[in-house]
Amino acid sequence: MTTPLHDADERTNLTGNNQFELLLFRLGEAPGTERRELYGINVFKVREILVMPTITAMANAPANVLGIANIRGQIIPVIDLPAVVGCVPKRGLTILMVTEYARTTQAFAVEEVDEIVRLEWSNVLAAEGNGGDLVTSIAKLDGDAEKSRLVQVLDVEQILRNVMHTAEEAITPQSVGAAVNLPEGSIILAADDSPVARMMIEQGLAAMGTPYIMTKTGQEAWERLQSIEVEANAEGKSAQDKVALVLTDLEMPVMDGFTLTRNIKQDQRFKSIPVVIHSSLTGTANEAHVSSVGADAYVAKFVASELAATIRQVLRQ
Repeated sequence: MTTPLHDADERTNLTGNNQFELLLFRLGEAPGTERRELYGINVFKVREILVMPTITAMANAPANVLGIANIRGQIIPVIDLPAVVGCVPKRGLTILMVTEYARTTQAFAVEEVDEIVRLEWSNVLAAEGNGGDLVTSIAKLDGDAEKSRLVQVLDVEQILRNVMHTAEEAITPQSVGAAVNLPEGSIILAADDSPVARMMIEQGLAAMGTPYIMTKTGQEAWERLQSIEVEANAEGKSAQDKVALVLTDLEMPVMDGFTLTRNIKQDQRFKSIPVVIHSSLTGTANEAHVSSVGADAYVAKFVASELAATIRQVLRQ
């Protein structure tokens, strides 16, 4: 069985309504229980689903890497996702999810794929502070608040960082190039729901020498932008005098980056503020839609020097 998942036009159009599609899967019994909890990943990150192929064990592979698989002539590392999360798959690792994420391709072995559901981002709540450092958000599947099935949306950035131990570019003033000079009194307003992504963005902006405000969701960034506009008006200034640029992720609970960008560009108070989308969701469909909602630039996560170059270019424009 091979299941391709990209109906790009249809799924991209969902973003016009602050919606997305979530692939649900199970990893086995949760630690200390007999419950098989639901987990989720944005369909845009999943290239295809396969019945488990032959896995070749690699010498000295990192812990929780089962080995490699030959998928259509491409050698792809296979990660034991239940082991990463701490679940026990009673039915075996039967399914492989091949994912494309932040310039890399990897596969996750899982116990079972459940279904694809269509959700409003407003039904996705931030998980930070609730004890799960591998979970970015919790999705509520049903309308009844008391009886909703809950899905844990995994932080793939954190998982790959933990498992693959890939060498990362040192984020220093030297690596990002010349300082980015903002108009006096202005800042960059940034939004990202992943703690590890926020840490790297903050390091990058600090290395660029740019003052910034970091937020955790599109909704938080939108509310912060409006409060900044009120403060600016009290000083006889505009929002653009205070916010030189907005830097936003795409996947975020409550309000996604597409909706945040559209809100900014359709509001007379903010439409002249440049918006840069900084995302692990790559591909031509996403990049085309970035332009359609009015974003000034798109840069894939995460190379600090490329982020700095994009910010410089947009500010020059």
